[in-house]
Amino acid sequence: MDGSHSGYRSHEAHGTMRAGTEIPRVEPGRGLCYRSILMAVDCSDHSNRGVGEAVALAGLAGAKLTGIHVYAARLHDLRFRQMEGGLPERYRQQEALEQQRDIHNELITHGLTLIADSYLEDAARACREAAIPFAPLTAEGRNYRALADEANSGRHDLLVIGAQGLGAVPGGMLGTVCERVVRRAAIDTLVIKDPRRGLAGGPVVVAIDGSEQAYGGLMTALDLARSWGVRLHVVAAYDPYFHYVAFNRISRVLSEEASRVFRFKEQERLHEEIIDAGLARIYQAQLTVAQSIAAERNMTIETRLLDGKPHAAIQKYVRAVDPSLLVIGRLGIHADAGLDIGGNAERLLREVECAVLLSQRSHRPRTDAIAAATTTWTVEAERRMARVPEIARKMARMAILQYARERGHTVITESVIDEATALLCPGHARAAGAAADSAGGTGSHGKEAGTDHRR
Repeated sequence: MDGSHSGYRSHEAHGTMRAGTEIPRVEPGRGLCYRSILMAVDCSDHSNRGVGEAVALAGLAGAKLTGIHVYAARLHDLRFRQMEGGLPERYRQQEALEQQRDIHNELITHGLTLIADSYLEDAARACREAAIPFAPLTAEGRNYRALADEANSGRHDLLVIGAQGLGAVPGGMLGTVCERVVRRAAIDTLVIKDPRRGLAGGPVVVAIDGSEQAYGGLMTALDLARSWGVRLHVVAAYDPYFHYVAFNRISRVLSEEASRVFRFKEQERLHEEIIDAGLARIYQAQLTVAQSIAAERNMTIETRLLDGKPHAAIQKYVRAVDPSLLVIGRLGIHADAGLDIGGNAERLLREVECAVLLSQRSHRPRTDAIAAATTTWTVEAERRMARVPEIARKMARMAILQYARERGHTVITESVIDEATALLCPGHARAAGAAADSAGGTGSHGKEAGTDHRR
């Protein structure tokens, strides 16, 4: 089978809304930002729980729902032809074989669509009872590909899918269809792992690593926790041990001469000091930023800094807290452009027992919130900024902080100020620097920096 599908069959149900009908987006901070939710329907236990959760989320967000069922008619037809040779002798007579082919063709052409319609009608009934706009959709083809294609059609911003389908086995955690769809879906994806447990019971755990997708997941989790009235835990995990292991292994292979050239002992000592003091500070700062974001919404969160392999540390925490939902960014802070899912996200999706929301929503916290938690200024840099006229100082400071953040600086020195000035005010860098150094300056440096930063 080539894996293609012949197209979608969209239906109108009583009291439903056609796909593509616009529902106003909920303003950030005023509820969930989902406008259109797509849910995979196959009448399995995981799917049925997913339908209930999707309906509830649509009610919170003021969203519409689309239910989709994919059936593989051509695959069944091909497989039946391949199995004809194994039929009992009485069925291989031409008349009997033709009769069986007619029966099977009827099943393929009409039976599978009737089954799909029945699955979707259950979802439509749940939506009607909750007064949620609903659009049923069927597709023929490879299930994972059709689901991913519809998820990426631009018509939806959340996909709800069961971790397993009708082929679920006891002890199974993640089916192949779910895993393939998750890797391809370009929208937030909610994976239902435990069909016996509802999401609104809480608590909710969010894992952050400084990436914009992780902060986007935090924003969604804040909305959910507020709506459900449950506790929200925010964790950040870092691994200080890998670096010690790496240096220990390097020390075994370096010759005495190579160690002297590399200045290995000095490098190791410096590296240990950086790791001991730096990594923990970076990840603790991310939790501080999360607290400031929650405080802006008048919410209280519980934070915890974890050490160890991130996926293992987070999984251990999840087992202890027993949340109804884990929210993680689909990609992490170190992801490259071609990556489909981050390593920690992949491991956690497979291993935790609660539902998982893989966030692709992005959020960039305010520069001043990040700076307050992560950035320090040298004494010389502070003196330099003190000479900028007060009316322009705040704008200049924000512009320099933004410049430093984009380049990964956590300590701002005079050289960083000079670099930022040269970039933000290329035509007036020298004059701007002079203005900053002059107690009676005009403040053009700060104004220019602030103006360019706004652009």
